[in-house]
Amino acid sequence: MTPTTKAQVQIHFCVLLWGFTAILGKLISLPALPLVWSRMLIVVVALALLPKVWRGLRAMSARLLWSYAGIGVLVALHWLTFYGAIKLANASVAATCIALATVFTALIEPKLAKRPFSKRELALGVAVLPGVALVVGGVPHEMRAGIAVGALSALLVALFSSLNKRLVEHGDPLTVTALELGAGTLALTALAPVMPLLFPAFAGELLVLPGLRDAVLLVILSLVCTLLPFALSLVALRHMTAFAAQLAINLEPVYAIVLAIALLGEQRQLTGLFYVGVAIILSAVFVHPLISRPRAVTQPELLGTAEAKSVSE
Repeated sequence: MTPTTKAQVQIHFCVLLWGFTAILGKLISLPALPLVWSRMLIVVVALALLPKVWRGLRAMSARLLWSYAGIGVLVALHWLTFYGAIKLANASVAATCIALATVFTALIEPKLAKRPFSKRELALGVAVLPGVALVVGGVPHEMRAGIAVGALSALLVALFSSLNKRLVEHGDPLTVTALELGAGTLALTALAPVMPLLFPAFAGELLVLPGLRDAVLLVILSLVCTLLPFALSLVALRHMTAFAAQLAINLEPVYAIVLAIALLGEQRQLTGLFYVGVAIILSAVFVHPLISRPRAVTQPELLGTAEAKSVSE
């Protein structure tokens, strides 16, 4: 298996796990802010138990630490708006809006990751838009605010994934995950007092203990659907562009909606237009690898060693 093929397998496994996040977000009764804050805090506490993470932090320069911390704030805001969209609409709509990140990434990544602009990537990104429109079509009026918040969440995905691509080779994946989510947790802690004024629908007490059911679901969301895929996606990004990864992530709405049908009974909101939209999204996902040339990886021995160490440890 070539490094590129392995990265594709890794990112698709991540997407499968991410498909459960919308379902868990709907099942957990907490508002968006305490849900995201608890999710990030659990992951940070788990990573803080690993000596490797502390060694990685000590090895980083101050400039790199602040750069990853800034990306972590974007990650926190993305999750806040994503779960806010779930609360304002439903799991299917929120997950599908993330496919808009393809267009945003095609425009943003060349600038942030310092690579040439690709008209083919933009064309594929634009081709996804009718699919998103068809999947989300027929949404009731009261859910439209959720669509707007979901689109903002997609823009934040494009920003932090492109920035991570630019810096991915400068830090161990688990260390980067701990640093970014730690910074995100602090940002949400600072944001909590003003959240009732800015976005009352997202606000909630951070230090209120959840019930047993919510606590169990939070642990699953944090460790299985956050820590594992977040770190593994950083490993995969060493051998693929953020755009290629984002096209694969377009499958997340498919997984999420199928799971919503099975677990939440959201099939009542789906029509024939949904299946047409899914077909368009899948076409873009599978066409991209066929028209893209493999890109050379610099310092393959170094990247291969770093990847093997992060997986084995």
